[in-house]
Amino acid sequence: MKQPKQKFQKTVVINVVGLSESILCEFTPFLKQYLENRNTTRIQPMLPAVTTSVQSTYLTGKWPKDHGIVGNGWYDRTESEIKFWKQSNPLVSGEKIWERAKKLDPNFTCSQMFWWYNMYSTADYSVTPRPQYHADGVKAPDCYSHPPELREELQKKFGLFPLFHFWGPNANIKSTQWIKDATIYVDQKYNPTLTLVYLPHLDYGLQKWGSDRSQMKQELLDLDLVLEELITHYEKQNTKIVILSEYGISNVNTPIHINRILRENQLLDVRKERWYEHLDAGVSKAFSVSDHQISHIYCKDPETIQTVKRIAKQIPGVDLVLDKKEQKQFHLDHERSGDVVLVAKEGHWFTYYYWLDDKFAPDYARLVEIHRKPGYDPAELFIDPKKKFAKLRVILTILRKKLGFRYLMNFIPLDATLVKGSHGALPKNPNFYPLFSAEIPLPKKEISAIKVYDFIWDQMTNGI
Repeated sequence: MKQPKQKFQKTVVINVVGLSESILCEFTPFLKQYLENRNTTRIQPMLPAVTTSVQSTYLTGKWPKDHGIVGNGWYDRTESEIKFWKQSNPLVSGEKIWERAKKLDPNFTCSQMFWWYNMYSTADYSVTPRPQYHADGVKAPDCYSHPPELREELQKKFGLFPLFHFWGPNANIKSTQWIKDATIYVDQKYNPTLTLVYLPHLDYGLQKWGSDRSQMKQELLDLDLVLEELITHYEKQNTKIVILSEYGISNVNTPIHINRILRENQLLDVRKERWYEHLDAGVSKAFSVSDHQISHIYCKDPETIQTVKRIAKQIPGVDLVLDKKEQKQFHLDHERSGDVVLVAKEGHWFTYYYWLDDKFAPDYARLVEIHRKPGYDPAELFIDPKKKFAKLRVILTILRKKLGFRYLMNFIPLDATLVKGSHGALPKNPNFYPLFSAEIPLPKKEISAIKVYDFIWDQMTNGI
């Protein structure tokens, strides 16, 4: 007898970056009341608690050791290159939640709005940041979409995707508003069964200022208004709403310059080009791919692994030192993960800095350059306070760009102490755990990150 097709409820999963109990306050009136009237629980943070790893776990129901996304970037041992913020969905191993649904119902459709590993996925509709890199060095705002014509429709209606408001010193609510508008447009045009939408706004202020609500007031108010509009739209469409986050962002005050420590111990090598120093990963005995509060250290040989472990255990601010065997308890033991993984203590995070004198820092160190840097750099959210008349100089540089002259936006500081918020480790305070909210019953005790997949599935199928 032929089995009937599985029926699914129309569902939206709203990923509010940095959403934890620590940010719910008088400046989030709509969101706070909305969550109080729904079933809400905490999610146990996973290692690493960073964007691409957590999203991949939520969408596959697998740990990093199985889906392979061990961080926002990792070292490619074959090409001897460190790669950050790649976008190809085939990098993620395992069946995605919408692929499972499509097997049960061929009419099931999915919209993937800015969730990571967006390009070349099997989602029916998708949009993600994708700047144009011109031959003259210009980086122009743009995005990538499937189907391709969707990109032109969205930018004709809402303007160019505001790339420079999505990341960098000018990051603000404009990018999140654009994503919200684009998501509603796609929903109205295609009516997908499942929509995945990523709202990045809180990432900016929380990393710059930590949980200082006097600084975060406007950021929280702005996001609250976006959420009210988005949720109101989906309620009118009789859509089941899931709200979640990947991590909470806790306060930090002490950067750990792990690559400088490895260099001082004659483990990390650099090569000189002009007066710059570049990390030479292919010949180094050991180096760190630093990712917020996680450091993946790649080593040449077993002897170096033991040396690195001995050094790391003596570094103030390092909480965990995990070789491949020890990574198993955190489900992180994959060929892409570091031979040694370090996890920072509360209040600490890892920089990628490897030069010992700022005059030898590479040219990209002072730029917003997420792909060339051998690690994550939250200092890209700031304009260097040491540069005199910095804002005026930025305006003049933009003018040069508009006039067609070559330019260099080299205004990023090399002072890691400016950063006041981070994530990636396992916070001890549950107020910084990510949240999960849905209409289905949820356990009062926090749920495992790997179970988020199951609860999204239950929300899509509940009552049918």
